[in-house]
Amino acid sequence: MSNDLKYIFSSFKGKEEELIPILQKVQKTKGFLSDDSMEEIARFTKAPMSKVFGVATFYAQFKFKPVGEKHIMCCRGTACHVKGATRIQEEIENQLGIKEGETSGDMKHSLEDVACIGACGLAPCIMINEEVKGRLTPKMVNKLFEEKDRGNQDVK
Repeated sequence: MSNDLKYIFSSFKGKEEELIPILQKVQKTKGFLSDDSMEEIARFTKAPMSKVFGVATFYAQFKFKPVGEKHIMCCRGTACHVKGATRIQEEIENQLGIKEGETSGDMKHSLEDVACIGACGLAPCIMINEEVKGRLTPKMVNKLFEEKDRGNQDVK
């Protein structure tokens, strides 16, 4: 077992009722839930692996692949959809060379659709990590990611 997991587990009693907060803490620390991590969680909580996997796959918050340094979430809620979210996502995909659900080979960017980010008044919008970018147009998306085209992989 890794030291990260030992440290995380030290703040829990090892009960099955703690699955969600344990999964959340492991994901926050490691960036995603690996098969190995989930097996260790199952051992620690004495829960069947099927239960750990079932809980983790039920909630959309849990990721099973590493996400990029810049995790881009495209809102697909009604307001964003009506105001052009599809075009925004297409432009992001073109700029970064990845599709929804993918992470760039350099681990700098990942792209995910989300049902709603709760910023309907800013539609169409995306979130880059914790920062909301709203009232977007494809041209604005181009500017957001133009640094990447010049060799700088950071998003403004």
